Amino acid sequence: MFPALLPTYNRTDVAFVRGEGSYLFAEDGQRYLDFGAGIAVNAFGHGNPKLVGALTEQAGKLWHTSNLYRVPGQESLAAKLVANTFADTVFFTNSGAEACELAFKMARRHHFVNGNPERFHIISFEGAFHGRTLAGIAATGNTKYLEGFGPKAEGFDQATLTGDVARDLEALKALVNEKTAALIIEPVQGEGGVRPVAADFLRALRKLCDDKGILLIFDEIQTGMGRTGKLFAHEWLGIEPDIMCVAKGIGGGFPLGATLATADAAKGMTAGTHGSTYGGNPLAMAVGNAAVDLATAPGFLDHVNKVANYLNQQLGALVAAHPAIFDSVRGQGMMLGLKMKVPNGDFITAARGAGIVVLPAGDNVVRLLPPLTLSEAEAREGLELLGKAAAKLEATA
Repeated sequence: MFPALLPTYNRTDVAFVRGEGSYLFAEDGQRYLDFGAGIAVNAFGHGNPKLVGALTEQAGKLWHTSNLYRVPGQESLAAKLVANTFADTVFFTNSGAEACELAFKMARRHHFVNGNPERFHIISFEGAFHGRTLAGIAATGNTKYLEGFGPKAEGFDQATLTGDVARDLEALKALVNEKTAALIIEPVQGEGGVRPVAADFLRALRKLCDDKGILLIFDEIQTGMGRTGKLFAHEWLGIEPDIMCVAKGIGGGFPLGATLATADAAKGMTAGTHGSTYGGNPLAMAVGNAAVDLATAPGFLDHVNKVANYLNQQLGALVAAHPAIFDSVRGQGMMLGLKMKVPNGDFITAARGAGIVVLPAGDNVVRLLPPLTLSEAEAREGLELLGKAAAKLEATA
């Protein structure tokens, strides 16, 4: 019999039923330290009282009205995001994939209203992940995701990203032409293996876009909301995008995404050009307002950087202590990856057996994405558990 639940996931046979801070509890009562945070979503831990309070208060008032009417929570959250970023305007979505979808439409529409409808191509980069819509998988470019869904959506080109800045830049320049509307890139690739993109390359992209009249889109769905130690990762670079895709941590676990843009980039998005039934609903806005308040509170990012620096240093020692298991550490802030010498799936299973949840990524990497509220004591516990998992694999090798 075909399963009632569409079998598109290879799920691990563990069901979590409760969360508290940095910990998850399974239905059998087993406690796990959470170094996955729902794939960088639960940025403020499980059951965060400020987020729970905001949600429950709003739930007792009003859940949904649609975007046919003003939604006061949208107005306040948009104002906070504009005040704390490069952006002049914000559109709220339900997910990161939807945020990317609007970014593509916005870039194409920008050139259309400028009298250049032929400029509709979007260039993305090898190793990218921009969601599972038809446009998202076209931008991602992974043949595994594209297979069986018909012709690849038109107007998506992919550039190489080897890490050799000069070579990658020359290859990109050869790809840019009169049809190019925008470039989209993650400052740190998540699904692609926790691969930080070279700062010099990202700065060169900004200059290239300025020179060619191309829009620069940063996908900060996984890197945003303090994950790298700044509110958004591009702030480390001293440059700004024209459009930015945000999701995951901005809702602290509640479904919420956003597309942020400059007034110039967004000028084509007039009434009727885009919409969403649930996007920006009162529940999501209540949580989003509370989440942004938490992320921008004095001392929050200082805490993220302090614990992230400790984790990074100690992970280096962990790698050195288990050379048959680990190759190296990569990433930025609390978006870290362990490049493995053993299959990453084997280590993830061993880690879960030791009582810690970690995540897979491309390039045989194990992702570490703990809540940003992680304490130094919890970080030490996590390192001990990762060491236990490594020792178990060594013993069975």
